Amino acid sequence: MEKILSSLGFMSGTSGDGVDTSVISSNGKDIINIKYNRFDPYPITLSNKIHKVKENISEMKDLLKYSSDIEELEIQITNFHADIANKVSTEVDFDLIGFHGHTIYHNSEQKISKQIGLGVDLSKKTKKTVVYNFRQEDIKNGGEGAPLTPIYHLALIKELFNENRVKIPISILNIGGIANITEIDKDFKIKSRDIGPGNCLIDMWVRKNSNKLFDENGNFAEEGKTDKFIFDQYLDNFYYSKIKSKRSLDTNDFDISFAKGLSLENGTATITDLTSEILSKQVGNNNIYICGGGRKNKSLINSLKKKISNNIFFIDDLNIDGDYIESQAFAFLAVRSYLKFPISFPSTTNCKRPSVGGTITKNF
Repeated sequence: MEKILSSLGFMSGTSGDGVDTSVISSNGKDIINIKYNRFDPYPITLSNKIHKVKENISEMKDLLKYSSDIEELEIQITNFHADIANKVSTEVDFDLIGFHGHTIYHNSEQKISKQIGLGVDLSKKTKKTVVYNFRQEDIKNGGEGAPLTPIYHLALIKELFNENRVKIPISILNIGGIANITEIDKDFKIKSRDIGPGNCLIDMWVRKNSNKLFDENGNFAEEGKTDKFIFDQYLDNFYYSKIKSKRSLDTNDFDISFAKGLSLENGTATITDLTSEILSKQVGNNNIYICGGGRKNKSLINSLKKKISNNIFFIDDLNIDGDYIESQAFAFLAVRSYLKFPISFPSTTNCKRPSVGGTITKNF
């Protein structure tokens, strides 16, 4: 008889605004029961610290240079996650925790990906088996360590297809800090890659030029106008040289210096337009279901719709909350890791062979 495990998944994304938490039960293959979702915002001091540390680390040597700051932040992030897990455990039971941690450095060319978060400590504080360190086995296998969510996208679509709620081929576009796409063909084979900035450039610009953390609903962009000279120059200098050559991306692959001198509104409009332009070039031809925080940016979504001919839907149209796909994915990846199923594949991360990922710890 197949083993069904209940798993809690965490996601602390590049926006640094808080932690998404989900609990699912699954066999790690084709059964998914979403039991619980919640969001816990970071205190503003912790959010600011995350962004400060992340912005200080632009190359590998910075990991050593700022090691004391990283260690301090790692403890705080771990404790924050532990508090959430202990609260959730009073409401819903779970066997495992899938702990993504927070990415502070990712360089696919150097095969280095650093997520901070102390899995052993989290296990001790929660008295739960914790699966963490999801990317390292893939990197050892020649992969880029990301994206890791496609196998969950596939399982979710299979279930929805069997219920006659979707048709294939189909694509899942996740617009988080970075945007990634999972393409599922008529034989249920998957291909995935990061395809450009999602929210990261817009968020970075808004944080630097206002007291806001992001462009809520795309309101700043709606009030501004795209600077066509900067738009064209950025595309020519950046897109063709960098984005097209990588399977996975990091926020360090981007900066906002090109928009210097623009007003808050015009800068946001220009960056939003650029973001949608880059994504539009790589989404393929399938019907697209969008998840992630970027789907709430009306200006970004409307701009994308104008540039492509695909039918675009929100994953929410299928009665699935698009805020929690990634936290659900890491709950699912924890189950797969625990059951020794692979979590990454040559067609998703460019690894040489399917890779079983995740370090499993039980420290209680």
